[in-house]
Amino acid sequence: MDWQRELYEAKAAQLILYGRALGLGHSEAEDVLQELFVALLQMESEPENAAHYAIRGFRNRALNYRRGFLRRIVRELESKQWFDQDAGESPQEQAAMRCLQKLPPEQREVIVLKIWHEHTFEEIGELLETSPNTVAGRWRYGMEKLRACLNGSQKEEGRMQKDEAEPPMGTHFAPLTSRL
Repeated sequence: MDWQRELYEAKAAQLILYGRALGLGHSEAEDVLQELFVALLQMESEPENAAHYAIRGFRNRALNYRRGFLRRIVRELESKQWFDQDAGESPQEQAAMRCLQKLPPEQREVIVLKIWHEHTFEEIGELLETSPNTVAGRWRYGMEKLRACLNGSQKEEGRMQKDEAEPPMGTHFAPLTSRL
């Protein structure tokens, strides 16, 4: 199997989620992912750190993609559905999505890269061209806001479902809620 296919299989879903964290709609994130892998397929040799290269390339293409005026209007209309929701999502997942969506883009971006991409603060700093301390601050403040938001959501849910057992956490947000 060639390195581009292995990279796609390992990172495609994470990159689409990252695109959503950067403010793209689902279809826009897929378009950017396709553009990235078309470029990667044209490369003659594998970059030194292919995963880092792919995330960096995806971010640059996503930011360029967002600059279009018509795309911005569509993105704003789609912002109410930041994650594709399915009927099987638990109330906790829905609350986590709402809370994550409320964060400033810089904090949301760091949280997605830290939790779902499993990058260190140093690696995220390299990707975003900022210091690891700035990244750590964005993480800390973002997680504080998420905790506060989710605690408020849980209190509200507790009033509505006082004696019901909590449904299990879905796969998308289990990494997030386990860190809160």
